[in-house]
Amino acid sequence: MTAASSDFAAVGTGYAAYSRGGRGRLRHDITARRVLAELGDRPARVLDVGCGDGEMVLRLAAAGHLVSGVEKSPGMLDSAAERVAAVPEIAERVTLAEGDIYHLPFDGASFDVVVCHGVVMYLADSVAPIAHLSRLVAPGGILSVLTKNQLAVDVREALSGDYASARLQIESGQVASAGNLGITTRGDTPDHLDDLARANGLTPLPWQGVRIFHDHRKDWTPSEEEYQAALETEWAASSRSPYRELGRLVHAVARREATS
Repeated sequence: MTAASSDFAAVGTGYAAYSRGGRGRLRHDITARRVLAELGDRPARVLDVGCGDGEMVLRLAAAGHLVSGVEKSPGMLDSAAERVAAVPEIAERVTLAEGDIYHLPFDGASFDVVVCHGVVMYLADSVAPIAHLSRLVAPGGILSVLTKNQLAVDVREALSGDYASARLQIESGQVASAGNLGITTRGDTPDHLDDLARANGLTPLPWQGVRIFHDHRKDWTPSEEEYQAALETEWAASSRSPYRELGRLVHAVARREATS
């Protein structure tokens, strides 16, 4: 999770609480399930750009993959390092480094999976970031981008009862609004993300809508039984229209064709 000019360590506590809550868990569980399904059983070289406090790094390393996490915020990177160190059995499969989309500590490297979740929405546009990320995808590899869904930028506000804000966004067609951490974020349409993938030599795979039915439930702390039922419902809807168009987030996945 990286921003153009902010050190997210300042909101790290809030982000950690969000990740532990029902809404954050839905985001992480749905995206991790999709990425792991695309990977299959073979060990893969993974790059997580904007890894935040290491949530996806931990999940992918625990599944047996070799993961490099890159984060711009020194504070968040410290949190990621602490979390990795607390799980010694995966620590040898994880490398963490400071950097961002435009300044990555790799020279000519490529990866089987390039993950960039919750980053592009904080940047001025998606064109340059997607181009930079795509260059790092090895033949046969995938790019996984999670960002705000422009198609549903006003749904949370309407369902939360903030009708004035929702109506303003609907009538104006604005693509930016305040995110979970109180920072303004910008949306992209799934079609635009797929077009950018194609422009950079990748083949789009079916995209998902993430947090369709629960995005407005800010303080949602479900029992484990309720959460699992919600997760499976969200998963079923995430790949089906018209439900997926209503997700707060869009998970765009694309593959570079394998060389013969």
